[in-house]
Amino acid sequence: MDNRRRKRRRRKKNNTARIMVYVIPIAVIILAVFGITNALKKSPKTEEDRTQTESQVADSKKDLSSENLSDDNDKSSDQTEEPSDSADNKENETDDEKDNSDDTDTAEQEKKDDFTVADLDNPEGFDERPTKNGIVLENQQIDLNGLDTTGLDWGQGGDLDQWNRPAGCMQYQEKYGKYNAYFISDEPEKKVIYLTIDEGYEYGCSERILNTLKEKNVHAVFFITKAYAKQNPELVQRMIDEGHEVGNHSVTHPAAGLPSQDIAQQTNEVTENHQYVKDQFGYDMHLFRYPAGKFSEQSLALLNNLNYKSIFWSFAYLDYDVENQPDPTESLQKIMDRLHPGAIYLLHAESETNTQILGDFIDQTRAQGYEFKVFE
Repeated sequence: MDNRRRKRRRRKKNNTARIMVYVIPIAVIILAVFGITNALKKSPKTEEDRTQTESQVADSKKDLSSENLSDDNDKSSDQTEEPSDSADNKENETDDEKDNSDDTDTAEQEKKDDFTVADLDNPEGFDERPTKNGIVLENQQIDLNGLDTTGLDWGQGGDLDQWNRPAGCMQYQEKYGKYNAYFISDEPEKKVIYLTIDEGYEYGCSERILNTLKEKNVHAVFFITKAYAKQNPELVQRMIDEGHEVGNHSVTHPAAGLPSQDIAQQTNEVTENHQYVKDQFGYDMHLFRYPAGKFSEQSLALLNNLNYKSIFWSFAYLDYDVENQPDPTESLQKIMDRLHPGAIYLLHAESETNTQILGDFIDQTRAQGYEFKVFE
């Protein structure tokens, strides 16, 4: 029984093996035939697609060529019409060139108007400054307590340094400059002159001095007293109108100097004159010159606290004695011999000698390469 079952199983296995031997090759053949058929069907379509793609590319190239040709025709047309546009452009370019030329002319004129040491024989336009109503300072306030009240008489002395500057000016500038006091402008590399003129009273010379300054286009500082302002309003107004600085020379010009007075009196000497000039001329003074050049450390601090600068000098000479005026030729030589960078020149307006030599002094000073500037 068992042998029969074994034989039967063996027979089934053999039959199955025989079937697989025939089925597998047939399946492989069928699959191969199916793949070849699909490939053959797909190939014509691919060729068709390729042909269509090439046709599209050709059409695109044709369209692009037509577009370029159209653009070329348009450009050719534009170029044909260009002469009209070119004429307009030329007209615009002419206007632009004219505007540029005007700008260049303006720049050259402005440059020409500025005085330079290379243009000494043509000073017109130098030191132009608009008319101002003065300057209002706001100095840092200083405690007056404990400051020296000893009166000092200022004079520039005779010792000179390598730049021809008075040594005393340099020493005092270093010592008292912190109080907004100026004895000289410490810039040896700059050939600059500051012209200051004291007006204690009018002696008939101020108008001619103003005429010379206007002719030479130089501005100066005129230090005036209250009495001078009251007696000569037209001259003060002219000083302001012509661009000069007007400085404070006190109310009464005390011969003993400000330090001979107490703080209240000194303050009044400054503020009363200041207020009068402001009320009458609408002008704020900010520069002060000590009467007779007499000052103290405390008085310098006081002027600082009143929002002033104290202006001394690095050159002055005996020119104020109207009954004994110095020789013009000798005076001009003396003034020129003491020329130095940063000089603050003090001249008195009542001097006939100064009135005569002022124009020559300006010309000769400029000829040596110096510039005149107004102290502000």
